[in-house]
Amino acid sequence: MPLRPARKALNAYHHGDLRDALVQAALHEVELGGPEAISISALAKKLGVSQPAPYKHFADRESLLTAVTAEAFRQFSAMMRAAIEKPSKQSKLSRFAQLTLDFGLRRNGIYRLMFASRTMACAPKGSELHSAAMETFELLVEALEAPAVGLLRERSALKIWASLHGVVMLAEQGLLTGQVAHVSREELVEDIVRETKLALSVAIEKAGKAGS
Repeated sequence: MPLRPARKALNAYHHGDLRDALVQAALHEVELGGPEAISISALAKKLGVSQPAPYKHFADRESLLTAVTAEAFRQFSAMMRAAIEKPSKQSKLSRFAQLTLDFGLRRNGIYRLMFASRTMACAPKGSELHSAAMETFELLVEALEAPAVGLLRERSALKIWASLHGVVMLAEQGLLTGQVAHVSREELVEDIVRETKLALSVAIEKAGKAGS
């Protein structure tokens, strides 16, 4: 289930929801050209409002990008939850990982805004953006399908996320074809999934023996 397009035509909104119209229009622009494509003045023109109007909702470009990134995370989490809750022979972690790879390559502009921009890095704890991103991380922890033992699941989630991010970014730049090992990117991701689940299982078993 892809991130949904803007809910309304870019120039169609009613009094009171200009903020949402700006976020949806900006999300569309990010998908086409990445975070660099966002211009408040250009969005105002597309939406048919005065140049000062957007500033009633967003103090500057960065505050708009923050709202857009939070919305992207919410939609990304909804897509992930639908995928991992659907009955399947694939493990939840495999579905999460493969969908992340597909999303990162097909929707790279939005992916870069979410995972490769200062916007996310600067989000304070407890903010709208931080909370939306943590929801995604919690889904990844859930996808591990393992009992909570200390912070072992969280460490595993960080490890696999770092690996997935590396695959997406290298592949998007044409630097990871898999030809040298005769492996596809999808097969490489499955290797990462299997190794992550095995390593976590071993760590949980060791923790259990140490505590007994």
